[in-house]
Amino acid sequence: MKVLFDHVSNECSRLITVSYSTSFSLATKMLDIAIRKDIYNIYGFVRFADEIVDSFHSYDKEELLSRFESDLYHALEHKISLNPILNSFQETFHLHKLELEHVKAFLKSMRWDLHKKNYLKQEDYKEYIYGSADVVGLMCLKVFVQGDQEKYETLKDSAMALGSAFQKVNFLRDLKADQEGLERSYFPEIDLKDFDEKSKLKIINEIEADFKASYNGILDLPKEARFGVYTAYKYYYKLLKKLKRIPSSHIKESRVRVPNYEKVSVLAQSYLNYRFNFL
Repeated sequence: MKVLFDHVSNECSRLITVSYSTSFSLATKMLDIAIRKDIYNIYGFVRFADEIVDSFHSYDKEELLSRFESDLYHALEHKISLNPILNSFQETFHLHKLELEHVKAFLKSMRWDLHKKNYLKQEDYKEYIYGSADVVGLMCLKVFVQGDQEKYETLKDSAMALGSAFQKVNFLRDLKADQEGLERSYFPEIDLKDFDEKSKLKIINEIEADFKASYNGILDLPKEARFGVYTAYKYYYKLLKKLKRIPSSHIKESRVRVPNYEKVSVLAQSYLNYRFNFL
């Protein structure tokens, strides 16, 4: 039964979200149940592609990514895949009329991660973030507005700004792992071997500008999505503030985390702000 297979596929994407990201899965649970499944499906798709280029070091990553991409396009054309993650994603893709250009931009950034180690030019840096983060925000926005194209056009810039903010926070948090484990450096004009407080502040100011640009758009989201997105915003902003307090030398040496009890605190405060219209 295709209905049963689709249900199993959706559950696989939900399990991936819960297993790979406690913060994102916590925020997703705050979304209305009517849209939650589709956000899991988007996350499952982007997470698997990201795992190929970041984690599967004992395998031919280029071959795996090419196979994944080929299977994806087959799934989008035929509306089925025996890969449950791609099967769930194609369902969301067609249901919410996601844009193929966004999918292609995402895969382009993932392919860059196979070979490109340094982003020395601002245009490359911006294009990578657009493909790896901004378009994911746009995919989620398509789900949030549920067919309201006018609302989508109004909120596009905010969704991309929030995607950029999240990605840049991840870059700053994972500075050590990206440099030592994957030999990557995403921030242009920043010498990570001489990463100091001035360099850190430059990055943080850029991220804070992205957060500021995204905020009003979050408030204008449909009520089904607003609380969940606001929770994610508050979590990442808390992580940014923690990175701002920590010396640059510490960021170079270890991965900064927000403990689970602090995540629960963020959730509780976000709920109070949302419930009593303090946003």
